[in-house]
Parts: sequence; structure tokens; C-alpha cells
Amino acid sequence: MSINIESLAAEINRTLASYARQTEETVDDIAEKVASDGVELLKETSPKSPMGGKYAASWDYKKVGKKFVLHNKKHYRLTHLLEKGHAKVNGGRVAARVHIAPVEDKVISEFKEELRRGLSE
Repeated sequence: MSINIESLAAEINRTLASYARQTEETVDDIAEKVASDGVELLKETSPKSPMGGKYAASWDYKKVGKKFVLHNKKHYRLTHLLEKGHAKVNGGRVAARVHIAPVEDKVISEFKEELRRGLSE
């Protein structure tokens, strides 16, 4: 393959644009996979009430701009109360049931690892 010196800049730009497109697709695929795995992990590790575990079952993710956000669709008000604990009506406190922070740490490290692996190919 020979490239004319006049078209060298155009060829470099075309190659860089192709690389950027492939990299963006790889990052999006990895982010979606890791978000999906994070939701499954949250569903497993979330506190479940004896009445059915609706809080744990309602975790989901959505894409906001270029980011993926893991959230609890129906019981979003409970996430902070369960994660951090809260005061009782008649005094005292309810103990925290930490379940989001460990998943967050795991998802972040998994994303970094998958990204390193995906971009090195």
C-alpha cells in the first residue's frame, strides 16, 4: 500500500478516527457489561425483607449521556437509609446495612481491569 505525500494527513486522520470509533465502542460495551454485572451483584447482596425482597429485585441501570448509572427504580428512597442507617421514631438508631459501597468498589475495579484488557487487544 503506497500513500501519496499529499494524502498522508487525510490517511492519518482517517486512521485516528477509526481508532477513536473502535475505542469508544469498546469502552461502551465494557461499561454496559460491568453495569449489568453490578446490577446482578446488587440484587444478590441487597437486604431482603421476609415479605419478599422487592427492594433487592428493583435494581437496574440506565445510560445517562455517556455514563451508566446503577439505581433502584422503585425503592430509591431506601438506599441511603439502608446503607447509612437512620434514627428511629422513639429514639435509637437502626444499624447500617452496607451493600452498595462494596459493589461500587468491585464495579470500579472490574471496569478498570476490563478496560485494560479490552484496549490492549
